[in-house]
Amino acid sequence: MANDWYRNTDWNEAIAAAFEEKLRRARDKKQYLRIQASTLAHSHPRVALALLERYFDLGEHFDHAQAHVDRATAHLALGDIDAAIRSYEAALAREAAFPNLLTVAYLELPYLIALHGIDARFEQAMDMLSASRERLMFPVERFEHHAARAIILAKSDRAAARLEAKAALEVASEDHSGFRYHPTVGLVSEVHADALSRLRGLCDA
Repeated sequence: MANDWYRNTDWNEAIAAAFEEKLRRARDKKQYLRIQASTLAHSHPRVALALLERYFDLGEHFDHAQAHVDRATAHLALGDIDAAIRSYEAALAREAAFPNLLTVAYLELPYLIALHGIDARFEQAMDMLSASRERLMFPVERFEHHAARAIILAKSDRAAARLEAKAALEVASEDHSGFRYHPTVGLVSEVHADALSRLRGLCDA
């Protein structure tokens, strides 16, 4: 496909050289930098971060909030939780100023806080979860919502935590997104294995 040049899933000198040659001739360099960074955020996070630096250096663009989320993904791949939190908060700040393009930061941040047991931010996380109920669409979003609440509530209210854990596990068993033309989009997957294990533990406790 003609667009594959900015959606490389691997990265080496040859791929980088081909990408740079195409980018040199492209009119909208910002968009291509961000999309390529997003594609590499999990597998080549340092490359993704370098591409995003170039993206931001080019000035204003409509998808700055998503670029911050992509940064968070890359930081998480490197195990830098603090940097990921800062990136999610930057995405939310951008959304507050430019609400026409929203991201998953509203949910990924409290989910991250819960999974990593950042107690000092639990109140912030719960406030965000309460404020965003109506935005939940896909099963994975409803799962992360209930999972985050379950893990946080486990510190203070085991009964409430168990109810949230059961709700999350019910969502995890769904095999259809509810969207006719995208039946497998937004399902809970193996990337949620840690959360699933902890939720089962809460239900069995």
